[in-house]
Amino acid sequence: MEDVIPAAGSLRQERAEPLDFDALITRYERPVLRTAWRMLGNLEDAQDAAQEVFFRLHRNLGQFAAAEAVGPWIYRVTVNVCYDVSRKRRRFAPLAEGFDAPDANAGADELLAADERRRAVTEALARLPERERAAVVLREIEGLSTEDVAAILGTTENTVRSQISTARGKLRKFVERLGRLR
Repeated sequence: MEDVIPAAGSLRQERAEPLDFDALITRYERPVLRTAWRMLGNLEDAQDAAQEVFFRLHRNLGQFAAAEAVGPWIYRVTVNVCYDVSRKRRRFAPLAEGFDAPDANAGADELLAADERRRAVTEALARLPERERAAVVLREIEGLSTEDVAAILGTTENTVRSQISTARGKLRKFVERLGRLR
């Protein structure tokens, strides 16, 4: 039996391997849900937003040449979907308890302090304008680079830096004011 080996250069890649949608869901499910939760403030809205994001991903899966290209796109869609949900509902409920698991070795005082800080930050984030909140969530909480945040938000890196700086000042003032009230 003769081995059939194509001559060098005769292999054409007419079409790249299709992306594995299930693998993309596994990879991005938690970051999308976490980002949506932090932007919207409640789990139910975040789950609805995440479902919409993955529906759009499925619908647009053919436009990606590689899985690496999905990351920036999925964050941008997440932010846009959150903006849409926020505009429709015009409310901001506090974060549900337990999304960020506390340190297993933390004492009761540490857990209480961490819970109080989380509530204060959540309240403060709720008061930020959409664009500033998105910049802070993506850069400071999700840990994306300024360059990636700028691409996701469709703006410049300088604008992202400015939004984050302004937001930090507002967050600091809110938390200080909250501390004086308690």
